[in-house]
Formats: sequence, C-alpha cells, structure tokens
Amino acid sequence: MNESSGAMEEKEHKRRVRYSGTHPKEFRDKYKELEPEKYADDVEKIINSGKTPAGTHRSICVNEILEFLQIVPGQIGLDATLGYGGHTLEMLKCLDHKGKLYAIDVDPLELPKTRERLENLGYGSDILEIQQMNFSDIDRIALEAGALDFVLADLGVSSMQIDNPERGFSFKTDGPLDLRLNPERGESAADRLKTISQDELAGMLEENADEPHAAEIAKAIISVREKGIEIATTSQLKHIIANALMFLPIKDRDIEVKKACQRCFQALRIDVNSEFEVLHEFLEKLPEVLATGGRVAILSFHSGEDRLVKKSFKRFLNEGVYSEISPEPIRPTPEECSANSRARSAKLRWAIKA
Repeated sequence: MNESSGAMEEKEHKRRVRYSGTHPKEFRDKYKELEPEKYADDVEKIINSGKTPAGTHRSICVNEILEFLQIVPGQIGLDATLGYGGHTLEMLKCLDHKGKLYAIDVDPLELPKTRERLENLGYGSDILEIQQMNFSDIDRIALEAGALDFVLADLGVSSMQIDNPERGFSFKTDGPLDLRLNPERGESAADRLKTISQDELAGMLEENADEPHAAEIAKAIISVREKGIEIATTSQLKHIIANALMFLPIKDRDIEVKKACQRCFQALRIDVNSEFEVLHEFLEKLPEVLATGGRVAILSFHSGEDRLVKKSFKRFLNEGVYSEISPEPIRPTPEECSANSRARSAKLRWAIKA
C-alpha cells in the first residue's frame, strides 16, 4: 500500500452508529435525546409518550410558579436551583430583557451545559448572571444584586442527574455509588458507607426517607462491610437491600424492594449533600435578601423538605416578616402528573415579604 492510499483510508468518513431503536438501553447511546436541539422531532415523541428524554429535564408547576411570582420587566430575581434551566428560561421571558436574573447551582457538570444552552437562546450576561454556588449562600448574591423581587427554588434532583449512571443517583442502572450533587467536593455515598455505624445508618434511613425496614437494611449493609467487601456501585447496594428483605412475602417482595431502594438512595443522597442543613440555612437567609413585597416560591419533593419550608414560612409569618404565605401546598395538575410521572410528589409553597 502506498502513502497516498493510506492517507485516503485515514480520512475515510465513518458513519455514526445506527440509533438502536426508539429507546437505547445505554445512556451514552441516546445521542438523539442528549442532543435535543438537533433531534427535536424524536425528543417530542418521547415527551408525548409521557417520558423525560435522557439528559434533559422537564420543569414542574411552571404555570403555577409564574402566576404567583408575577414577574414584570425591570425586576431583579434569583433562580436558586438552575438545573436544566427550564424555569429560568420562562422567568427570563417574563423579564423581556429588562432587569436581571441571577441563577445559581452547585453542579459543576451540568451548569456549563445550561449556560451554553441559554446563551444560544439569546440570554447572555447582560440579563442572566450564572454562578456555581450552593443556594445556602444566597446572601452572597444579594451583596451583588441588592434586594430581590422574586426567588425560586426547585429542590428536586434534575432528571439529567438521575438518568446519568455515572452520577450514581439511580439503582435502575449500574454505576458508581456517588450521589453527590457536586462530585468534586465532599465524600461519596460509597465513602460514607465505609465509616457509618449501624445505628447511625438505621437512623439516617428512618429520618431521611421514613424507611420501615431501616434496621434490617442497615444490618445487612454493615454485615457486607465487615466481610471486607466495599460497596462501591449502585447495583451492589440494590442487591444488598433485596437480600435484606428476603423475609417479606414473595407476592409483595418485588414492589417492596423497589420502594426500599428508592427510599434508601434518597436517604443517602440527602445525607451526603447535607440537604436538610443547606435548606434550613437557605430558609433562614431568605427574608434578608428579599425586597419589601418580594415573592419566594419553593418546590419540594420530599415530606421532610416540605415540613422545613412550612415551619419556616409559618414562623416568619407569625413574626411579621412575611405578610402572607400559601395556606396549603399547591400540587401539580392531574394532567401534568399524567404527562410527567416525576411531578407526582411535588409540592409548591410561597411567601411574600412584608
């Protein structure tokens, strides 16, 4: 073979691997879903089937949030949990390029993607200021922005985080047992399980997820650890939970194991990210950053989070800090829950600064 023919072979175009069906099993193979701008028709079909395309996120209670916040051009606001940027985009539309929206998120992997997505839609730094930080540090935003007219916090984990097996948020696919919202800081769930005591683990599963089989699951996890086996993957933890619940009647076992996995993964995620502590700090600082008449809306997906929000809002109402709070949580419509199953546990509460 001569040099010229070798060069031609090197430059030969390689076709993209054929898209394997409507729902490829591997996350990395879902290039149509991971590039929604290029494959809008395919993504729309997935959404219309009631699913969330891999690598994306469908914002919840958008209409209810916008109806309450009453955003008008010229205001200054904050999206305290940027995520995929769905809520952010709708709030930017309300501002109509007048005023300023600050948006923060702790996730260093997804934040740059969202920034680029919104910049491509015409929202640059003149109207949108994006920073990587935890929402417990909202007082730092207020130092730069001044008093805020509106604040939104969506406390749910974004779908693109859940769907990516490398993040370890889901037991449905194998991956590293990580569960950190910021994988560059703190200890992973796998590291947490290396040192936690059995009693502390059982208490954490009860407190963070109301796990009815916390004692049995904690005992099983510690028993595996004491054998010198490192619990490093999501599949390992799933199998340990399943084995711990073998005493359950066989007719109920599969569904109970699934529910227990959901609760245990949630409890670990809350623990490694200190989510309750961070939320408490955020709620304490809220009155300091809101302008008079400023509005805050908080969307939660966990009973513990909702309790914290409810208690904080009621306390500040009684102290005269808030002039009004939502009497009851607002729930997504049946239509939204049918179209997006991840909306079913959502609760929206709001407050207005006196």
